[in-house]
Amino acid sequence: MFPSFKRAFTYYRRQLTDLVRSQWPIASDFAIIFERDPAARNWLEVLCCYPGFHAITAHRLAHWLHYRHIPFFPRFISHLARCFTGIEIHPGAQLGVAVFIDHGMGVVIGETAVVGDYSLIYQGVTLGGTGKETGKRHPTIGKKVVIGAGANVLGNIHIGDHARIGAGSVVLHTVPAHCTAVGVPSRNVCECNTTAAPLEHGNLPDVEAVTIHHLWAHIQQLEEQLHTLKRSTLSSLTTLES
Repeated sequence: MFPSFKRAFTYYRRQLTDLVRSQWPIASDFAIIFERDPAARNWLEVLCCYPGFHAITAHRLAHWLHYRHIPFFPRFISHLARCFTGIEIHPGAQLGVAVFIDHGMGVVIGETAVVGDYSLIYQGVTLGGTGKETGKRHPTIGKKVVIGAGANVLGNIHIGDHARIGAGSVVLHTVPAHCTAVGVPSRNVCECNTTAAPLEHGNLPDVEAVTIHHLWAHIQQLEEQLHTLKRSTLSSLTTLES
């Protein structure tokens, strides 16, 4: 009887230790809020009034249970977190350390999604699939990525480290590291995004405007060449007539 009790005690102590270790990123999740959000005044306000922090904290417990194939409770915790925060994170999703969901309402993160360390996600973002396929079907987000409000990142694609996703963009293809993706569907504009600074929504590259500008410049160049050719032709005809 005693050996059985000892084995049970050892087993549950090990499980409790694993649970505590799995929750250590919560300290980083808490601290990063003060770095990213100038509206964060004090620890009590952040602890009680930040739904993104609440959702991530609940997810870490749900993910720990999901990883151990415990039925029902992971999804139930996820469901409760969605009801209280408006943020839906599947228990199977993998979140790195110091992930910050700002405002958070309407954020959806799918089962096989991976979010890298120090990434910033604004409200209304969807990290979803493109159909009913099984297996890896959600995006993998690199480290220090910023995803703007209302952006949709869909399918088994990779968003590189330090990448930026503009607000309202629909991303269906891989975004290389240090690039900004904007538009519907998105287009990649590569530049040196080497810091984790928040996305400047008012300073995003306008891919359509740049394309139109290049086309207009090309048209002007062709018109100048046409005028030059026309003058040369008229000059040649005048010379022949004389």
